[in-house]
Amino acid sequence: MADSPDRKKRTITEIRDSKTSGEKMVYMSVPDYTSAQWGEMAGIDVAVVGDSLAMIAHGHANTIPATMDMMVMHSQAVRRGAPNTFVLGCMPYQSYNTIDRALVNATRFMQDAGCDAVKPQGGKSQAHILRALVDSGVPTASHIGLTPHTVAMFGGFKIQGRTAEAAMKILEDAFAIQDAGCFMLEFEAVPGKIAQLISEQLEIPTIGIGAGVGTDGQILLGYDLLGVFTDFKPKFTKRYAKLTEVAVGGIEQYVKEVKEGRFPDNDHTYGVDDNVFDEFLTLVEKRKQI
Repeated sequence: MADSPDRKKRTITEIRDSKTSGEKMVYMSVPDYTSAQWGEMAGIDVAVVGDSLAMIAHGHANTIPATMDMMVMHSQAVRRGAPNTFVLGCMPYQSYNTIDRALVNATRFMQDAGCDAVKPQGGKSQAHILRALVDSGVPTASHIGLTPHTVAMFGGFKIQGRTAEAAMKILEDAFAIQDAGCFMLEFEAVPGKIAQLISEQLEIPTIGIGAGVGTDGQILLGYDLLGVFTDFKPKFTKRYAKLTEVAVGGIEQYVKEVKEGRFPDNDHTYGVDDNVFDEFLTLVEKRKQI
């Protein structure tokens, strides 16, 4: 377990340099204070506040309902939970559909939420937005392949880049992101060989989720890898723990002990001095006589 108080936050330079140093960067999507604490204690490099929290923390069917207010609130909690970890805020649906709107909302992530960088989605079609953010001084990454904000256009959550033409579009998107000045890009749901070949041609580091081992780093949702979110399990998610099973078992035991009158016991009940209690009894009796 990493020593959280002594660790230093990763920098943009360190993240960029991972491309040449060969250090695999570990990203984890976290929605709240407690999971951010877990990530920092465990030694992740980047805590990502993903708009997937609309699903895992708010119960929506997809990421579209995530709002800027929602994302800022969760980002603030993550920042407090992981003060020594680089925090990347994911810009939610339609929060960057114009340059002006992107600049306003990116500023909220940086100023109000305390993030270290932002991540909208898209490649060539969003290059002008990405460039504007970078030129304004906002450290910016992007996300290509399966982009949840345009999932309806894909006909659902489907793997991308399965034809040579589709793979070339991802490659062109990747170069557009790099040319816009972004410090990193994310591949989602892209065949491993495709993601690796594209990554090898880039000067900026890549991270993957469902994109094989050939990227420069990896990202998973913390609630997925810990077995907290169990509505469904993507193919690319590996379960490293089964916290929901542990949690439900604990709650079941709590319910049982309360029903049987075994909780709380003396060890979990505050005591009172006998003299104080006797005095209290006397006052209660006097009150009855009034």
